[in-house]
Amino acid sequence: MTAEFGAARLGPILYYRGYDDGVLKLAALVLLPIGEAPKTLRADGTDHDPSCLREIGRNAIWRFDFTLPEGAGGYSYGGEVYPVQTELTDDLRIAFLSCNGEEEGDLDRDEDERNAMWARMCESHKKAPFALLLQGGDQIYADEATQGHPLSDQWPDKVERPHSAADLEDLADHLRQRFAERYVQALFGESPAWIMSRVPTLAIWDDHDICDGWGSLYRSRTYSEVGQCLFRVAREMYLLFQHAATEADIPDLFLDASGTSLSWERGLPGVQFLAPDLRAERGRRRVMGANGWSATQAMSPGETHTFVISSVPLLGPRLSLVERFMLVIPWMQKYEDDLRDQWQSRAHREEWARMLKQALKWRQRAPVTVLSGEIHLATRAEMGSADSRIHQLVASGIAHRAPPKGYARSLGTLAGLGDAPVKGYPIRIHPLPGQRHRYTAERNFLELKRSQGRWSAIWHLEDSGATPSLALD
Repeated sequence: MTAEFGAARLGPILYYRGYDDGVLKLAALVLLPIGEAPKTLRADGTDHDPSCLREIGRNAIWRFDFTLPEGAGGYSYGGEVYPVQTELTDDLRIAFLSCNGEEEGDLDRDEDERNAMWARMCESHKKAPFALLLQGGDQIYADEATQGHPLSDQWPDKVERPHSAADLEDLADHLRQRFAERYVQALFGESPAWIMSRVPTLAIWDDHDICDGWGSLYRSRTYSEVGQCLFRVAREMYLLFQHAATEADIPDLFLDASGTSLSWERGLPGVQFLAPDLRAERGRRRVMGANGWSATQAMSPGETHTFVISSVPLLGPRLSLVERFMLVIPWMQKYEDDLRDQWQSRAHREEWARMLKQALKWRQRAPVTVLSGEIHLATRAEMGSADSRIHQLVASGIAHRAPPKGYARSLGTLAGLGDAPVKGYPIRIHPLPGQRHRYTAERNFLELKRSQGRWSAIWHLEDSGATPSLALD
């Protein structure tokens, strides 16, 4: 029998909905024991009524929808005031993060150690407020959520068949509560909750928000009844906790009204954010399906700058060389799905070139910077020449501990070979400002800053501190 997800009083967490004619559109999520009414949320002189999105275990999840005009100081919930940055037309600061957890034992980690970089982000916000928090994938690590239920305990190594629809629904209930535990840790730890109650968030998902390697595993695993149940619940929980949304909200929040692809785009004055969904339609030989590509091609670049969130790095080293070694070295074959997850896999090379060409089309309209996570390292890359250059900034591992420095150096050596899947537009991996090596093995998050109309980036590294500023042209 599944252990029940215990009652808690948590929130609010802010979500960015849009900006229109000087008005910031927001949602706030709170979690309360079933039967307990939310406190009063007051914004711009008005009290707002919540809607109950769903119940999980002994808790109900509620959402408030509200707006803040430019110049408003923030909102209050239960009498506590939460300042929000609403001056968005001139200078601006945005934070970007990814990989908020670890594959094993994440729920048992010491909170202060786990959220040390979150605490540093909070301190940075107190000095100069962030207006938006972009989350680039792996906001939770749900890999252990399948444990503890007879149908999924050994999945994906062993695929069990449910005896009835009731058995499958029992699994869904188990998974729902285990996912909720991880989202509570990810969103409502002291430091994450503090900043996310004051800075609205926008998120794209990646594999660990479902399970390690989702879509790069064999179809016999992902298309089994257990695999599809896992995906259904993971998607439901992603919508709920990372977007404060349900199925009914999809046409308003995502570009594909059917919800097959959860790609989205949003804007702030003078800047656009594009987020293709690289996970929902993924298979071993594709990154996006027809719905994802239709959504991506419909995206509009910004007037002065466009940030593209790619949950796996778009500009990377020639991983196809490593994949060739796997064919002849048996002990390396267990890492096949990890490499299949990358744009640079030989299985995705044509699709990778297609995406690079799409980014170059956007670059014809405005400067383009790709934001990526996933690799538990910090790095940067460039594609093209000075007059058509695309930057990529990788900030990966706000909570995931860094891999050994030797791994980072080996990857840097591989990156030195270079690649040019689009003729005339070579890709080059560069060290962060102030760093010697192409990949930095430290936990980190990224600060994006607009000052006098020009954008720059600073990595906040756990041991080395803040890097010098990198201009984004």
